[in-house]
Amino acid sequence: MAGRILMTLVLAGAVALLAGCQTISKQQTGALIGGAAGGAIGSQIGGGRGRTAAIIAGTLAGAAVGGSVGRSMDDVDRMRVSRTLETVPDRQSSTWRNPNTGHQYQATPTRTYRSSGQDCREYQVEATMDGYPETITGTACRDASGRWVNV
Repeated sequence: MAGRILMTLVLAGAVALLAGCQTISKQQTGALIGGAAGGAIGSQIGGGRGRTAAIIAGTLAGAAVGGSVGRSMDDVDRMRVSRTLETVPDRQSSTWRNPNTGHQYQATPTRTYRSSGQDCREYQVEATMDGYPETITGTACRDASGRWVNV
Protein backbone atom coordinates (compact mmCIF):
# COMPACT_ATOMS: atom_id res chain seq x y z
CA MET A 1 0.00 0.00 0.00
CA ALA A 2 2.79 2.44 0.91
CA GLY A 3 4.48 1.59 -2.40
CA ARG A 4 1.38 2.53 -4.37
CA ILE A 5 1.01 5.77 -2.45
CA LEU A 6 4.66 6.65 -3.05
CA MET A 7 4.40 5.76 -6.73
CA THR A 8 1.26 7.90 -7.03
CA LEU A 9 3.09 10.82 -5.43
CA VAL A 10 6.07 10.40 -7.79
CA LEU A 11 3.79 10.29 -10.83
CA ALA A 12 1.74 13.24 -9.56
CA GLY A 13 4.95 15.22 -9.12
CA ALA A 14 6.01 14.33 -12.64
CA VAL A 15 2.66 15.45 -14.05
CA ALA A 16 2.84 18.71 -12.07
CA LEU A 17 6.34 19.35 -13.37
CA LEU A 18 5.26 18.64 -16.93
CA ALA A 19 2.17 20.83 -16.62
CA GLY A 20 4.14 23.72 -15.15
CA CYS A 21 6.78 23.88 -17.88
CA GLN A 22 6.27 24.97 -21.44
CA THR A 23 9.64 23.57 -22.41
CA ILE A 24 11.06 20.56 -20.62
CA SER A 25 14.77 19.91 -20.79
CA LYS A 26 16.17 16.59 -21.88
CA GLN A 27 17.61 16.20 -18.38
CA GLN A 28 14.17 16.63 -16.83
CA THR A 29 12.62 14.22 -19.32
CA GLY A 30 15.30 11.63 -18.71
CA ALA A 31 15.07 12.06 -14.96
CA LEU A 32 11.28 11.66 -14.99
CA ILE A 33 11.36 8.55 -17.17
CA GLY A 34 14.29 7.08 -15.27
CA GLY A 35 12.71 7.85 -11.91
CA ALA A 36 9.41 6.26 -12.85
CA ALA A 37 11.15 3.16 -14.22
CA GLY A 38 13.39 2.91 -11.16
CA GLY A 39 10.41 3.24 -8.83
CA ALA A 40 8.50 0.58 -10.75
CA ILE A 41 11.46 -1.81 -10.54
CA GLY A 42 11.92 -1.03 -6.84
CA SER A 43 8.26 -1.81 -6.18
CA GLN A 44 8.91 -5.43 -7.16
CA ILE A 45 11.52 -5.92 -4.43
CA GLY A 46 10.79 -7.02 -0.87
CA GLY A 47 7.76 -6.23 1.21
CA GLY A 48 6.64 -3.69 3.80
CA ARG A 49 9.28 -1.13 4.73
CA GLY A 50 11.83 -2.91 2.56
CA ARG A 51 9.65 -2.42 -0.49
CA THR A 52 9.16 1.29 0.31
CA ALA A 53 12.92 1.72 0.66
CA ALA A 54 13.48 -0.11 -2.64
CA ILE A 55 10.95 2.14 -4.41
CA ILE A 56 12.64 5.27 -3.07
CA ALA A 57 16.13 4.00 -3.96
CA GLY A 58 14.98 2.89 -7.42
CA THR A 59 13.30 6.22 -8.10
CA LEU A 60 16.35 8.24 -7.08
CA ALA A 61 18.80 6.01 -8.99
CA GLY A 62 16.63 6.01 -12.09
CA ALA A 63 16.26 9.79 -12.04
CA ALA A 64 20.02 10.27 -11.70
CA VAL A 65 20.88 7.93 -14.58
CA GLY A 66 18.03 9.11 -16.80
CA GLY A 67 19.07 12.73 -16.43
CA SER A 68 22.76 12.27 -17.18
CA VAL A 69 22.48 12.41 -20.98
CA GLY A 70 20.48 15.64 -20.90
CA ARG A 71 22.80 17.12 -18.30
CA SER A 72 25.87 16.35 -20.43
CA MET A 73 24.52 17.97 -23.60
CA ASP A 74 25.55 21.55 -24.11
CA ASP A 75 23.89 24.16 -26.34
CA VAL A 76 25.84 22.97 -29.40
CA ASP A 77 24.62 19.39 -28.89
CA ARG A 78 21.01 20.53 -28.44
CA MET A 79 21.33 22.62 -31.61
CA ARG A 80 22.61 19.54 -33.49
CA VAL A 81 19.60 17.51 -32.31
CA SER A 82 17.30 20.32 -33.44
CA ARG A 83 19.02 20.48 -36.83
CA THR A 84 18.66 16.70 -37.13
CA LEU A 85 14.93 17.00 -36.48
CA GLU A 86 14.72 19.74 -39.10
CA THR A 87 16.72 18.12 -41.91
CA VAL A 88 17.20 14.35 -41.49
CA PRO A 89 14.61 11.84 -42.80
CA ASP A 90 13.08 9.22 -40.50
CA ARG A 91 15.34 6.27 -39.64
CA GLN A 92 18.48 8.07 -40.82
CA SER A 93 21.05 9.33 -38.34
CA SER A 94 23.19 12.36 -37.75
CA THR A 95 26.39 11.81 -35.78
CA TRP A 96 28.85 14.19 -34.18
CA ARG A 97 31.53 14.48 -31.54
CA ASN A 98 31.54 17.45 -29.19
CA PRO A 99 35.10 18.82 -29.28
CA ASN A 100 34.73 20.41 -25.83
CA THR A 101 33.52 17.31 -23.97
CA GLY A 102 34.65 14.46 -26.22
CA HIS A 103 31.15 12.99 -26.00
CA GLN A 104 29.82 11.33 -29.15
CA TYR A 105 26.20 11.46 -30.24
CA GLN A 106 23.97 9.85 -32.83
CA ALA A 107 20.50 11.37 -33.25
CA THR A 108 17.87 9.51 -35.26
CA PRO A 109 14.35 10.74 -36.03
CA THR A 110 12.15 7.65 -35.83
CA ARG A 111 8.66 8.91 -36.75
CA THR A 112 7.17 12.12 -38.13
CA TYR A 113 3.51 13.04 -37.69
CA ARG A 114 1.10 15.95 -37.12
CA SER A 115 -0.65 16.51 -33.81
CA SER A 116 -3.06 19.39 -33.11
CA GLY A 117 -1.80 21.16 -36.23
CA GLN A 118 1.87 20.86 -35.23
CA ASP A 119 4.66 18.94 -36.91
CA CYS A 120 6.04 16.41 -34.43
CA ARG A 121 8.91 13.92 -34.51
CA GLU A 122 9.84 11.06 -32.26
CA TYR A 123 13.60 10.60 -31.96
CA GLN A 124 16.36 8.66 -30.26
CA VAL A 125 19.74 9.99 -29.16
CA GLU A 126 22.54 7.55 -28.45
CA ALA A 127 25.42 9.08 -26.55
CA THR A 128 28.83 7.75 -25.58
CA MET A 129 30.13 9.67 -22.58
CA ASP A 130 33.45 8.76 -21.02
CA GLY A 131 33.23 5.37 -22.76
CA TYR A 132 29.73 4.56 -21.46
CA PRO A 133 26.79 4.32 -23.87
CA GLU A 134 23.43 5.83 -22.96
CA THR A 135 20.22 6.22 -24.94
CA ILE A 136 17.30 8.61 -24.59
CA THR A 137 14.12 8.78 -26.62
CA GLY A 138 11.80 11.70 -26.92
CA THR A 139 9.21 13.56 -28.91
CA ALA A 140 9.52 17.13 -30.11
CA CYS A 141 6.95 19.32 -31.84
CA ARG A 142 7.51 22.54 -33.74
CA ASP A 143 6.24 25.55 -31.76
CA ALA A 144 4.68 28.71 -33.23
CA SER A 145 8.11 30.25 -33.83
CA GLY A 146 9.39 27.14 -35.67
CA ARG A 147 11.59 25.75 -32.88
CA TRP A 148 11.56 22.07 -31.93
CA VAL A 149 10.34 21.75 -28.36
CA ASN A 150 10.25 18.53 -26.32
CA VAL A 151 6.79 17.36 -25.36
